[in-house]
Amino acid sequence: MTAASFDLRAHLLAGQVIPAHPLALDAAGHLDERHQRALTRYYASAGAGGIAVGVHTTQFAIRDRGLLEPVLSLAADALDAIESDGRPRMARVAGVCGLTGQAVAEAALARDRGYHAGLLSYAGWGDAGDDAMLTHARAVGEIIPVFGFYLQPAVGGRPLGYDFWRRFAELDDVAAIKIAPFNRYATWDVVRAVGDADRRDVALYTGNDDSIVADLLTAFPNGLRMAGGLLGQWAVWTRRAVDLLRATKAGDSGGTASHWLARGAALTDANAAIFDAANGFAGCIAGIQEVLFRQGLLRSTRCLDGRDVLSRGQADAITRVCTAYPDLLDDEFVCAHLDEWLR
Repeated sequence: MTAASFDLRAHLLAGQVIPAHPLALDAAGHLDERHQRALTRYYASAGAGGIAVGVHTTQFAIRDRGLLEPVLSLAADALDAIESDGRPRMARVAGVCGLTGQAVAEAALARDRGYHAGLLSYAGWGDAGDDAMLTHARAVGEIIPVFGFYLQPAVGGRPLGYDFWRRFAELDDVAAIKIAPFNRYATWDVVRAVGDADRRDVALYTGNDDSIVADLLTAFPNGLRMAGGLLGQWAVWTRRAVDLLRATKAGDSGGTASHWLARGAALTDANAAIFDAANGFAGCIAGIQEVLFRQGLLRSTRCLDGRDVLSRGQADAITRVCTAYPDLLDDEFVCAHLDEWLR
């Protein structure tokens, strides 16, 4: 099935788990193609409804190292093989970065490699005005459907208010928006803007790793809901993430609201350790790598930028939450299938 014949909007509106795909490197810092493919196979086997490649979790530095095309291709080829065996189709989302010239080129590359949407990052746009950023989105949308992205300022995003999102939601080529400001006020700005634009065909996806459960359960005052999540947190323990999304959709609350509040608190505590919230998210990529390394899905925690390492005490924090919340882990699932994914 080609990207053109894939009903992206229907698929996203149905609600999916979309992990932000990490980068597999060996101890020398070279691309580890075997483990890179294994990660994609893991996400598909876990029941994810899509993957996002070339995004923050994949490490933006792949663009400086000539790795963007190989990494996009590895994931696409792995999914082609998986889907040729009759597995359900997955949404293929590619990160699209930079100013318009770079972003359009990246969007064209993603489209040509069979990706369905471009996750549009405004990192690096500084204090550019709304008009310029909307013109940018239109240019990318002429190449590939746009997955909007409200990135939290702590990791390179910038505040984007209601007025921006109201106009953004009116763009014909916008298929979805990842809402990840890590801020409840800003989250409501986006939800309200999409509702006021009457774009019920634009899927809302949580990227708020600190409030995943609350976002998935909330019916907002305008009737909109988060369909699913496109999350760095869901790059780990993905099987459990799929279970979580299914449970929120089924209304399986365990009998009490306190059940969901407790699950939300546990997941936020785990995310704080993995994303290194105590140190301004300095170790967020390294934390994801550490969890996958412990499971055997990576053979090194190495990142492209030598400064991307665990913060002091972060490894112990990850161990603590793994011990405290075993129901969040999917270690048994990974252990049962790891050899298959590494074939």
